[in-house]
Amino acid sequence: MTIFLVKRFFALLITLLVASLIIFLLLEILPGDPASIILGVGAQEDTLTALRAEMGLNLSAPERYFRWIAGVLTGDFGRSYTYDTPVSSLILERLSLSLPLAFLAISLSTLLAIPFGVLAAANHKHFSDTGIMGFAQLGVAVPNFWFAILLILFFSVKLGWFSAGGFAGWEMGLGAALKSLVLPAVSLALPQAAILARVTRSAVLETVREDFVRTARAKGLSRNSALWRHAVRNALIPVVTILGLQLSFLLAGTIIIENVFYLPGLGRLLFQAIAQRDLVVVKNIVILLAATVVVVNFLVDMFYLALDPRLRDDTHE
Repeated sequence: MTIFLVKRFFALLITLLVASLIIFLLLEILPGDPASIILGVGAQEDTLTALRAEMGLNLSAPERYFRWIAGVLTGDFGRSYTYDTPVSSLILERLSLSLPLAFLAISLSTLLAIPFGVLAAANHKHFSDTGIMGFAQLGVAVPNFWFAILLILFFSVKLGWFSAGGFAGWEMGLGAALKSLVLPAVSLALPQAAILARVTRSAVLETVREDFVRTARAKGLSRNSALWRHAVRNALIPVVTILGLQLSFLLAGTIIIENVFYLPGLGRLLFQAIAQRDLVVVKNIVILLAATVVVVNFLVDMFYLALDPRLRDDTHE
């Protein structure tokens, strides 16, 4: 197990280093001058030079990179060009919405997908299997923003149960805040639940054909007991992998949904920063999202240790 952990940890560090280099280089080659955008087209050259020096744009690329990484490691993300506010404060403020939204969506997706995926596998080639997979295929094919528009039209415009957009704020109470996130969370969860249900069904179908499941049945276990106590547990590894990827995607991929529902989250902040060419905000948000993906996958690897005892034995490495 020690070798397994050490390998995964070093892979995490290398991945983050490569990701930071790619993010920095991609932003370096973007056209346009942030100082010119801030001051406008009529700005004087000496004013532009002074602002570039203040923003650190007069330094060489390696100096700017190492200064940025040193700041990230110490928690200093710099100041936003547009908002003239510490980037860390902007990110923390927006995460207070995006994190609950992502966890609400992934929880709803899991609660829907795993039971329906197992049900479809348990009734393979029957009506329930065909029906569940039909709806899952529809969920995969339809974009989440289209689901969002349909939900707004039905639950907001027609029934008036939910607001069509905006966020009530946590200061208005937990109930009001969560009510603002219900439709966005459902919009994000449905396509992810469709993917996860298909993966769960395939993994369970593959596992029930294994010899240990037949042995459990031969020892007198009922079909349902063998399914849930043996097949489902061993089928969870690919399911957990997809769950980890989905959590990362839901945190990073809420840009469209947050714009549809006009939510002041991290995705909307990233969209606005790109439009305003606020590169300090862009690169720090992107490296944060990249780190989230890498760390979540590392945690998924740790969960593998609980699911697969063979990984705890270093002789298998």
